[in-house]
Amino acid sequence: MSRAMARRGAAASSSMANLLSVALVLAATAQAARGGGGHDYGKALSKSILYFEAQRSGVLPSNQRIAWRANSGLADGKANGVDLIGGYYDAGDNVKFGFPMAFTVTMMSWSVLEYGKQMAAAGELGHAMDAVRWGADYFVKAHPQPNVLYGERPEDMTTSRQAYRLDPQHPGSDLAGETAAALAAASLVFRSSNPGYANQLLQHSKQLFDFADKYRGKYDDSMPVAKKFYGSFSGYGDELLWASAWLYQATDNRRYLDYLANNGDALGGTGWGTNEFGWDVKYPGVQVLATKFLLQGKAGPHTAVLQSYQRNADVFACSCLGKGGLGGGSNVGRTPGGLLYHQGWNNLQFVTGASFLLSVYADHLAAAGGHGQADVVRCPGGPAPPSELVALAKSQVDYILGSNPKGMSYMVGYGARYPQRAHHRGASIVSIKSNPSFVSCKDGYVNWFGRPGSNPNLLDGAVVGGPDERDVFADERNNYQQTEVATYNNAPLMGVLARLAGGGRGRPEFAEAAIKSDNLTSLPPLPPAADDASPVEIKQLNATASWKKNGRTYYRYAVTVSNRSPAGKTVEELHIGIGKPHGPVWGLDKAARYGYVLPSLAAGESAAFSYVVRAAAAPADVWVIGYKLV
Repeated sequence: MSRAMARRGAAASSSMANLLSVALVLAATAQAARGGGGHDYGKALSKSILYFEAQRSGVLPSNQRIAWRANSGLADGKANGVDLIGGYYDAGDNVKFGFPMAFTVTMMSWSVLEYGKQMAAAGELGHAMDAVRWGADYFVKAHPQPNVLYGERPEDMTTSRQAYRLDPQHPGSDLAGETAAALAAASLVFRSSNPGYANQLLQHSKQLFDFADKYRGKYDDSMPVAKKFYGSFSGYGDELLWASAWLYQATDNRRYLDYLANNGDALGGTGWGTNEFGWDVKYPGVQVLATKFLLQGKAGPHTAVLQSYQRNADVFACSCLGKGGLGGGSNVGRTPGGLLYHQGWNNLQFVTGASFLLSVYADHLAAAGGHGQADVVRCPGGPAPPSELVALAKSQVDYILGSNPKGMSYMVGYGARYPQRAHHRGASIVSIKSNPSFVSCKDGYVNWFGRPGSNPNLLDGAVVGGPDERDVFADERNNYQQTEVATYNNAPLMGVLARLAGGGRGRPEFAEAAIKSDNLTSLPPLPPAADDASPVEIKQLNATASWKKNGRTYYRYAVTVSNRSPAGKTVEELHIGIGKPHGPVWGLDKAARYGYVLPSLAAGESAAFSYVVRAAAAPADVWVIGYKLV
C-alpha cells in the first residue's frame, strides 16, 4: 500500500470515527429528548395541542393548522338573542356541551401553569395559550349577565341550535362553578402577557362563582336533556370547591381560602376520597390544589382542614398506585398490560387525568421536601415517594403512545400504528374543501359512517377512548366506546407530555409567548358586577288578553321595563331577549342582529311591550342582552 493510500485510509478511519462520535452524541441527545422511554414526547405534545384546532367551532382564524376544517356554528345563540359563536365541540359530534368544555379549559390552563416552561422549550406554548383562549373567549360570551350562563343544546348542524340558559330560576351550580374555575385558571395563563384580558376573565369568574353559590342546583335539573350526555352525578359540591380553589390561586384573596376550608366538610372535599378524576368528579383535583396551598405555606389558619384535603389526595394517589389498603378494594383496576382501568367507555379520559394529577402532586411534594417537609404519599400499602408517582404517570403515557400489548398508539397520527377510524363526524366525512357538496346527516350516516376504509381526514393528535380491560381494541367507527375522541382526554395529557419532554418537574412560573392577534375573537363588554345592580328592571305581568285561532288558544303577556339608574343616566340601545314568542311582539323594534331593541329610556322612565304565547306554553323568558348608559 502506498503512503498516499495509507494516508487516505487513515483519514477515512479518522473521519468515520468522528462521524460515529457525532452520531452517538446525536443519538444520546435524541434519547434524552425522548425521556429515555423510546417515545418522542415533544412530538406527541405538539400533536396533543394541535388536535384542539380540529374541535374548534365558529370562524376559524387565518393561522388555523388543521386545513380540512372550515367555519361552523355561525348562528349559535341567534335563537336566544346572544352571540354563542365559538368554543369547542366536545368529542365526535357537532355539539358544544358547556360542562366538559369548561373542564377542558381548566385542565389546559393548569397544564400551562405547571409546565409552561417545558412547552415554551418545545415551541408549543403559544399554541397552548391559543387553545386556552379559544375556549375562554366562548365562556365570556356565554356569560352576558352576572346571573346568566348559557349551555349549548345537543343537536346536529341542520336542526335548531337553541341554547339552554341558567339563571336564578334555573340554577346550575356545577356548570357555573366549573366555568368559574376555567376562567380563573385561564386568567393566570394571561396575567403577564395580557393583564387587561386576564382581569376580564377573573371578573367573569368571580361573578359566576357568586351565581353558582347563591343559586344552588344541578345544571342537568335545569337542562334535563344533558342527563343522558353529561349528567352531573357527583352533584355540585366539588365544582363549588374547585372554583373557590382556583379563585384563591388567582387572587390570593382569603375569602376563597376560607370558603374552601369552611365548606370542605359540607361539600365533600374533606370527606370524599375517590380514585376517579374527570369532567364530572373534581374532588381529587380540589384535594391536590388544597395540598399545594398547604405545601406552599399558604394555609393560613386552615392548616388542619387542608391536611384533611391532603389525606384524600393521598387516597387518590394510593388507589392509582395499587397501595390503597387491605384487599385492594379501593385500588384502580389494571389491564394485563398495566393500563389503569375504570370503565369500558372512554377509559383513557381517566388515565390522562390521573397521570396529570400524579405528576403535579409529585412535583409539589418534591419541592416541599427540599424545604424540609415530608415528601412522601402515606399509603396503607406503604409510603410512596414522588418518583413512584411520576413513574406510574410515565408508564400510562407510554402505554397510550404505543408501549402496550397491541403495539398500537392510541393517539391518532402518532407512531407507526394508530386508529384509522376514529368516531368523529368531521374526520370521517370528506372535507368540505375537497367536496363542497352538501352532506346531510342521513347522507353522512349512509355513505360515510359505515365505510370500511380509513377516515378521509387525519384527526392529528386526538386520543381515542382506548382498549378494554383485556387490552383489546377494535378500530371500528361504530365502536364509539373505544374510538370516539374527546377534548377532555387531551387537556390533561398535554401537561404530562410537556413534563416528560422537558425531562423534569414543572414550576409555577412560565415565560408567556405573544398571542397572534388574528387568532382572537371580539368579546362583549363585561356585564355589571354582582354588587353593582343593573339599572334596568324588567317585570312580567299576568296575561292581559286571550283569543282562539285555528283551534288553539293564545295569550298576550305584558312586560314593563324601567330605568332605575341611581346616577340619573339614560339607557340607550337597550337590547332585550324574548324566548320563543308564538306571535308578534308589540312595543319593541326587532334588532338588526339579535333580539329586540328599545332605542332610549331616560332615568325614572318605564316602557311597556307585549308578546304572544300559546296556551300550552309558559310565559316566555325575558332578559336584558345589553345596553349603554349615557
